[in-house]
Amino acid sequence: MARQVLLFDQPERFVAGTVGQPGERQFFLQARDGARVVSVALEKSQVQVLAERVDSLLDEVVRRTGGEAPVPATAPLGSDDLDPLDQPLTEEFRVGAMALGWNGDTEQIIIEAHEVVEDDETEIPELEEDPDEGPTVLRVRLTGTAARAFVKRALAVVSAGRPPCPFCTQPLEPSGHICPRANGYRR
Repeated sequence: MARQVLLFDQPERFVAGTVGQPGERQFFLQARDGARVVSVALEKSQVQVLAERVDSLLDEVVRRTGGEAPVPATAPLGSDDLDPLDQPLTEEFRVGAMALGWNGDTEQIIIEAHEVVEDDETEIPELEEDPDEGPTVLRVRLTGTAARAFVKRALAVVSAGRPPCPFCTQPLEPSGHICPRANGYRR
């Protein structure tokens, strides 16, 4: 199938967000540029890993350039995006694989979210394969400042869920939970 690339080059907004109550939340990445809005669904763990890896990549860029790259050490004051996801929320696809990179020429971070491919083949694609074929991909290019703001919000969204049990680290339900480390007694 022909690959569809949903490209956002320095979008007005790129955020991670959720819909639903803790324990039943659905996680999304959402990019907006003008009236164009794209939302893709993913798992909480994917949001957390993406945010951590973006932060690490930006730290490495700062380290390797000796602080010359236009990447702030932390999200600048006033860069907080506390608004809910844009509505109507329409899921374009569910994210399977993600990729991350830094373009030194444009001094931008590149985030790619690839659609889950439900295929019986588990082979790794060959390099000679046609790059115009494959699953849909959301490709977002961000400045260092916008990427730090994304990381800050994404980590806040992930941590806003149910608190972990201090014994087994599984999420606590409002009614408590049966902790495997407490021999089946409700906590």
